[in-house]
Amino acid sequence: MSDDEFMMEDAADEEYDFDYDDDDDDEGMDEQGGDVENQYYKAKSLKEDDAEGALKAFRTIVDEEADKGEWGFKSLKQMTKMNYLHMKRPSEALKTYRELLSYTKSNVTRNYAEKSINNILDYVGGEGKHGALAPEVPLDTLESFYSATKEACDEARNERLSTKSNLKLAKLWLDRKEYDRLQPILRSLHASCGPSSSSSGSEDQTKGSLLLELYAIEIQMYSDLKETRKLKEIYNASMQVKNAIPHPRIMGVIRECGGKMWMMERAWDNASTDLFESFRQYDESGSPQRIQVLKYLVLTYMLMGSEINPFDSQETKPYKNDPQIVAMTGLVSAYQMRDVQEAERILKANRATITGDPFIQFFINDLLRSLRTQYIIDIIKPYTRLELDYLAKTLNIARNEVEALVISLILDRKIKGKIDQVNGLLVLERFHAVQNRKYKALEDVTREISNLGQRIINEKVAGWEGGQGTWSRAFG
Repeated sequence: MSDDEFMMEDAADEEYDFDYDDDDDDEGMDEQGGDVENQYYKAKSLKEDDAEGALKAFRTIVDEEADKGEWGFKSLKQMTKMNYLHMKRPSEALKTYRELLSYTKSNVTRNYAEKSINNILDYVGGEGKHGALAPEVPLDTLESFYSATKEACDEARNERLSTKSNLKLAKLWLDRKEYDRLQPILRSLHASCGPSSSSSGSEDQTKGSLLLELYAIEIQMYSDLKETRKLKEIYNASMQVKNAIPHPRIMGVIRECGGKMWMMERAWDNASTDLFESFRQYDESGSPQRIQVLKYLVLTYMLMGSEINPFDSQETKPYKNDPQIVAMTGLVSAYQMRDVQEAERILKANRATITGDPFIQFFINDLLRSLRTQYIIDIIKPYTRLELDYLAKTLNIARNEVEALVISLILDRKIKGKIDQVNGLLVLERFHAVQNRKYKALEDVTREISNLGQRIINEKVAGWEGGQGTWSRAFG
């Protein structure tokens, strides 16, 4: 199987059906009858009423099986689950798990072994439908489960399962923010994507799907650590990956982190592009993270001063009335109507769904500043002068804050005017006042030209009259 197929299968099997009460998938097993089968089902029937008795019965099957086979493997799997989930004894579960791994070399089929191991590792990490039942396992114990898996994979030369288990471990450390443990795993995984003898020296792009999954983990780590330079490096590298068919969730993660990165840089156009693509990918994969990303997208549209309603597109329209989105819908309406008071009311009333997110909270002041400046631009239109105290009262902010907003608008040439600090006024230069000054200037120029012309005529007339008198005396 190619690496791309392997990654696609891994993505498709994210939620394994690891059922504590019924885990008798016989895929890849040779059908065996007889006493050992009866012993297995008898032991299984004891699990609810006599857990210790069931464990002993499963142990008997393992010990008495002449050659390692399906019933011993199944019994060890049951014992691992019972010790881990039911008996809350992760150290005992680790012992039976190590024993189970010894069966994977040749005693059971590779597909069945991989499925069983992946299921166990999911629940060791607290995933799956029994995740809530999992005990709080020490990090060293968790690491031991994965180390044991890696050793077994190396012995069996099962690179595919080794990569899968390393990815699971990397995601586990990412979720737990154990970045010191995560980074060596990432280096190992990158090494498996390293250049082949025929490559030019960069990471092998034919393993693009695996590479993108690594980048998705790294970009989340650097985003959380706020290492902007590394974050941008990973983002740019992920955009260059070719020959990959990644799971939509992976691209959703990369695009989300990219969009948030652009938001921090105030590059709103880039941010809106990435966040919309992230929302689309999450929506395609059915990820609940699409709702949070949609909030970021809506926020971006408002921060960039766009008059486009983000809920007008066919992709976002179905979520317009989602309980988690309704508050953002109202915020968009308040923004477009320049209703500052309504926007502030919505923000205060919806802390859980809006400002409860620290990333959104970081931009709330920018959002309110944008809304207030738009409000000032609209409200001053009929006036030539306006009291700063009136603006402060209307916007429910301090006088010095209003003054700062007005100064920024004047400097940005969004309004023409000046501040009369003595009288606390915003004095505006209106178009008609400017035009009147132009007309008055033209009138003054015309008058001066007329006066100049008159003086020239008078001088000519005076000179002619003087000359005529001289001529008369000479010939008179």
